[in-house]
Amino acid sequence: MFAHIYKMGLKVLLYVPNLIGYMRILLLLVGWWTFNYPVVFIPCYVTSVILDGFDGFAARKLNQISEFGAWFDVAIDNLGRNMLWSLLFKWGHLIGSLEWCVFVCAHNSMGADWKNKFDNGPWLVQKTMANGFKTPVGAFAITGLHILPIWLYAYYNPVLTSVLVLPFTLQWFATAFLIAGRLQCMAVEFWCIWIHILYLVQNDQETKGE
Repeated sequence: MFAHIYKMGLKVLLYVPNLIGYMRILLLLVGWWTFNYPVVFIPCYVTSVILDGFDGFAARKLNQISEFGAWFDVAIDNLGRNMLWSLLFKWGHLIGSLEWCVFVCAHNSMGADWKNKFDNGPWLVQKTMANGFKTPVGAFAITGLHILPIWLYAYYNPVLTSVLVLPFTLQWFATAFLIAGRLQCMAVEFWCIWIHILYLVQNDQETKGE
């Protein structure tokens, strides 16, 4: 029986979406080693973010959806953003810590299908999470979540000015737009934490009641 479980577990680890995840981790490691070299770091980091969309597509297309895959996908996202935020700013670990806290809360109390369990939340939370973020409100938040750190990296290096030759007005407008999206995402993150606290308190009360 143990051999059967081991074989099935190994099969899940070798699902195509998870193989893509391993590639993403490799890209992030290369990016970490070359953080001070934008010509290498940006392609590695951006490719890792783009592949985030392909693993979900592959999971659905190949019917290789798994709880490990759902967990692994978000964990890689957090690793990448946490690395970038922490290397960009001394206080960057605070954003990374918030994201990891939400990750623990969501997967602990809501499971792998956590994205679809916000129907009873406030309007902003419902609109952000609706249809797996595939709404204008959700896309706005996700854009701020994923794009803001790499945009700030490009701003400070300065890729936006020297390579892309973007006007400062456009840079500031885009930065404000991305910050607003990230703040909206942060509001949803705090809601997730609050819901998890209520979940834990309710469990305590039910346990004592028994």
